[in-house]
Amino acid sequence: MPAVTTAEMREIDRVAVEEVGLNLYQMMENAGRDLAELCMEYLGDRWSEAHIVVLAGSGGNGGGGMCAARHLVNHGGAVTLVPADRERLQGVPASQFGLYRSAAGRVGDPHEIEGLHADLVVDAVLGYSLDGAPRGSAADIIRWATGHGSPVISLDVPSGIDATTGGAAGDHVRATVTMTLALPKTGLDSDAAGQLCVADIGIPHDVFDRVGIHPPRTLFHSGYRVWIVPTPQQFPVKVSE
Repeated sequence: MPAVTTAEMREIDRVAVEEVGLNLYQMMENAGRDLAELCMEYLGDRWSEAHIVVLAGSGGNGGGGMCAARHLVNHGGAVTLVPADRERLQGVPASQFGLYRSAAGRVGDPHEIEGLHADLVVDAVLGYSLDGAPRGSAADIIRWATGHGSPVISLDVPSGIDATTGGAAGDHVRATVTMTLALPKTGLDSDAAGQLCVADIGIPHDVFDRVGIHPPRTLFHSGYRVWIVPTPQQFPVKVSE
């Protein structure tokens, strides 16, 4: 399976939207559904008794996390969404936040996160478009996720990790599991990524052909997520009483 750099993934997204006709809503909904299903699988039969904290940035990665949070709430989950910069939400991520609020999900304040309990943390703060070290409230909630001690599932790339090189310019998440989107990123060959799976977000093979990248056409024949390394043996995790 090919792995792609940030520049290559950006071009895949561009071709998918501008030339083929996918839109960000479609891909974000697919990513959010896949992420929600992975959280349920990870927590096992008692998943709805667990408290899941979703950390979301203001960009596309955060929008995917907010979408996952809505799916979890809709299925009966106990979720607190913590947006890093609510006032900066625009476009599709802002719409995802509004949809989450319509599901009556809880919203936490990034400045009051220290006492928050979590059986599972979902990291959707920063994605492959990382530019330098995390700053402000994004850095604060990344540090909280790193020090909390609960399992962390990262969306696409652990926040703060360069998707191309695997390096980190500052605070970064050390994920238990990373669910990367469409194709693995070259920087995920890193201890910070933890166990790694790749999720189908609906990009047609024609997009990859136009970009000159050729994943196996049978990649997702067995389902919407494929493990790059074996399924972690700790599935499911213990849910606190």
